[in-house]
Amino acid sequence: MASQVASPSASLHTTSSSTTLSTPALSPSSPAQLSPDDLELLAKLEEQNRLLETDSKSLRSVNGSRRNSGSSLVSSSSASSNLSHLEEDSWILWGRIVNEWEDVRKKKEKQVKELVRKGIPHHFRAIVWQLLCSAQSMPIKDQYSELLKMTSPCEKLIRRDIARTYPEHDFFKEKDSLGQEVLFNVMKAYSLVDREVGYCQGSAFIVGLLLMQMPEEEAFCVFVKLMQDYRLRELFKPSMAELGLCMYQFECMIQEHLPELYVHFQSQSFHTSMYASSWFLTIFLTTFPLPIATRIFDIFMSEGLEIVFRVGLALLQTNQAELLQLDMEGMLQHFQKVIPHQFDSGPDKLIQASYQVKYNAKKMKKLEKEYTTIKTKEMEEQVEIKRLRTENRLLKQRIETLEKESASLADRLIQGQVTRAQEAEENYLIKRELATIRQQSDEANTKLEQAESTIRELQQQQQWRNSSLPDEENVARLQEELIAVKLREAEALTGLKELRQQVKDLEEHWQRHLARTTGRWKDPPRKNTVNELQDELMTVRLREAETQAELKETKQRMMEMETQSQINNNHLRRAELEVNSLQEKVQYLTAQNKGLLAQLNEAKRRQAEIECKSKEEVMAARLREADRIAAVAELQQHIAELEIQKEEGKIQGQLNKSDSNQYIRELKDQIAELHHEVSDQMLKRTERLLRPTHF
Repeated sequence: MASQVASPSASLHTTSSSTTLSTPALSPSSPAQLSPDDLELLAKLEEQNRLLETDSKSLRSVNGSRRNSGSSLVSSSSASSNLSHLEEDSWILWGRIVNEWEDVRKKKEKQVKELVRKGIPHHFRAIVWQLLCSAQSMPIKDQYSELLKMTSPCEKLIRRDIARTYPEHDFFKEKDSLGQEVLFNVMKAYSLVDREVGYCQGSAFIVGLLLMQMPEEEAFCVFVKLMQDYRLRELFKPSMAELGLCMYQFECMIQEHLPELYVHFQSQSFHTSMYASSWFLTIFLTTFPLPIATRIFDIFMSEGLEIVFRVGLALLQTNQAELLQLDMEGMLQHFQKVIPHQFDSGPDKLIQASYQVKYNAKKMKKLEKEYTTIKTKEMEEQVEIKRLRTENRLLKQRIETLEKESASLADRLIQGQVTRAQEAEENYLIKRELATIRQQSDEANTKLEQAESTIRELQQQQQWRNSSLPDEENVARLQEELIAVKLREAEALTGLKELRQQVKDLEEHWQRHLARTTGRWKDPPRKNTVNELQDELMTVRLREAETQAELKETKQRMMEMETQSQINNNHLRRAELEVNSLQEKVQYLTAQNKGLLAQLNEAKRRQAEIECKSKEEVMAARLREADRIAAVAELQQHIAELEIQKEEGKIQGQLNKSDSNQYIRELKDQIAELHHEVSDQMLKRTERLLRPTHF
């Protein structure tokens, strides 16, 4: 736990308080009004403060040892041995004020303010500042050591800016010195306490000044009070809304009290924030040397930001003649190099001039309300502008999407046209194949009819039709039959020849018999009987020969009939074979015809599917084109609405500032671009609709 090491000022305060408490003249029973002796003491105190402020030795910080993390940065304690009588009187007075703070604060607040304006003695600043902001016993002081053990997200930023805080002061100028370490501790602790504000660079100068007067725990408590009760927290918020209000109020004060300078600033575009922002953020700690800035900070602890307005306006009044002769760059140089050293002789003149400035608290409240109203309108305009920008961005995104969809649609239309052309070509080829198949089917049907007719003719003319050449087997069989027939014919001819020879022999024998029988009737009866018997025998033989001849003829006829029957059977068998072949051919042609009919049906089905698919794609393309036309119409309507809103904004005077005018010009350009893009889209769509489709 960081220990509190009392500064020399604190020890002196303890000593003086012990003496004053025993002095009857300084007892709490003193009258509420200051006595003539007190007034004389105040005059002496004012003179002493002036001498103290001009004494450079009284502002040198002590680099002595500190226990743990706490230390008091005060002037050299050796000055106490050289105190003059006036210093002793001022110590007695301020010691009395400190000891009787509650009563003095309530009953003599105006006199305390007057004393603070004339300057707080250096050795009393630590305790008086704590009393002025009521930071003596804050509960958060007990949390300080625990906060140092935690990790802050702002540590890197704080480390980076530590070296930039009072870089020429002995206590802070050395890297990783005790001053830089305690400054880091206080800034880190506050960034953990107030995470919304976190860390702001200008606050380090205020903390550094506090550390020059008191230990780090007390400096932390005072800084927390300043942030909470002195409007500093609003100044250091990320939005810096309070700083904008201060700039507006200060600019209105310049316009009221220094109109010529205000007009000059406006003509040079020299904005108030260019020179006055640091005044409010650091309470002039980065503007003036420490003796002057500390005197201003004394008054700030007592009266708040009012002293910043007063000192700022007093500076402008003092330098008005020089500033009116300068341009922007010259004015910047004047504020940075001339003004900080104008009051090196002492701050009394500046403070006196500051309290000659007319400061109206009611008017400042009125300006605050005006600023709030303006900011509210600006916020509304910003919201409207943000909304318009968002809508514009969405419109651009919508246009980009439409362009992509349009490009995709164009690609798909082209692809669809190519596909339709290919499908048309395939359809044409299928139609040709279908016509060929139909022709083949007709030819097959014709052949089938011819085959059926041929079968019928073959069935009717089985005995004599021989429409085709026999094959080798039939030829061999016919040759065998022909040989057998020829053999039988040869046998028949041979038998016929024998039979004819027999007949011839019988005829010769019969002639001989007739020749013999011519004289039969002359022979005796006995002889006649023999002759008759011989005749009968010859007759029988003749009959036998005739019978044999008939038998031979019958056998010959039978053989001819068998041969003819065998030939007919062969013809019939060949006809049956041809009929079976023709039936098989008919079955083959029938199956082929069925296959061709199935192919024809499949081709018709494919053609129907292709036509249906083509119609669906055309319909889908038309629907997409209709959607895109609707989107373009919607964009055109939205553009018209934006133009109407813009015209209404002009009429109502809500967009009359330079930034808004610039944004209106940007909106006009964007609307023109949108019009151009919509026109291009419509032209492209018209060209696509008018472009002929080739298949």
